[in-house]
Order: sequence, then C-alpha cells, then structure tokens
Amino acid sequence: MKKYKTFRVSFIVYCALLIALNVVLTRVGSIRIGGGGVEIVRIGFGGYPIIFAGIMFGPLAGGIVGAIGDIIGMIISPMGPYMPHFTISAALTGIIPGYIMRSCASKECKTSTKRLMIAIGIGQIVTSIILVPYFMKVLFGVPFAVSLPSRLISQAITIPIYVYMTKILINRLYFVVGVNR
Repeated sequence: MKKYKTFRVSFIVYCALLIALNVVLTRVGSIRIGGGGVEIVRIGFGGYPIIFAGIMFGPLAGGIVGAIGDIIGMIISPMGPYMPHFTISAALTGIIPGYIMRSCASKECKTSTKRLMIAIGIGQIVTSIILVPYFMKVLFGVPFAVSLPSRLISQAITIPIYVYMTKILINRLYFVVGVNR
C-alpha cells in the first residue's frame, strides 16, 4: 500500500469530487429553514463529504474540502451575507475527525465503530452544536433556544448514520483509493 501524498493529481481529484458532493448535498439536497434573512436550520447530509475527506485523506484534505465547499456554496446559493466564521466552522468539520483518525494506518482501525463515533462525534459537537449556534447568536442575534434544540436532535440522528456510512465506504473504497494514513 503506497503512502498517500498531498497534492498529487489523484488527491486533487478526490477533493474536487468531495467538494462537489458537499455543495450539492448542502445547497440542493437539504431542507433549509430561514428566518430574519439568515439560515437558522439546515437538515441534510452536506457535512458528510467534509468528514469523509478528513478521515480518509487527513485533516488538511478535510479542511480544504470544508472551506472551499462553503465558499463555492455561498457563491452559488447564498442564504444571508457571507461570514468567514462559517467557513472556519466548515473547515473544522473535516479537520477535527482527520486529526483524531490520523494515527490509524489500517483498515480495521479506520472502521472501528468506537473510534469513528468519537472522531465524528467530537467534530460535530464542536462545529455543529457549539460553534454554529454561537456564531448565529453573536452575528445575527438568533437565540440559543431557537437553534440549539434542532441541532441536538439532528446530530443525534446523523452522527450514527455518518459512522455507518463511513464504515461501508471505507470497506468498499479502501483499496481503490489506496490511502494509508
């Protein structure tokens, strides 16, 4: 198994594919609930390509996919003004699980349910449950009581789904992608 090098053509292609998936799943394939000219709640699987990039290709790839996906998505389908706070949060969505899973070199380690649950859970708690509601409160005055309950419920559902999808994709794609991180 070859060591995966950043900025190879295949790395750029995989990141571009995951960015495209992120933009489509976030902006087109999700339910967006707005209020007061800003998006309050988004229900969908748009964050998964960012998380998958971080787990499979490392924290740098997760950060790149998250940041570029957020910027392109904002250009294509804005809901409210552009705020770099949310781009940082999107980048951290891929960076945090990437760092936690960085020490995994084998497929068995990368598909460990406990390890995936910790990596994805910590990443989603920090970004989706803490940072995004905080930014909504500070930037737009949206109270925590409005944004937090729906985020808690959605993350309680999506984190196990993300873990399950990651296990399946790693088992199917591990040798195709050829990653050994």
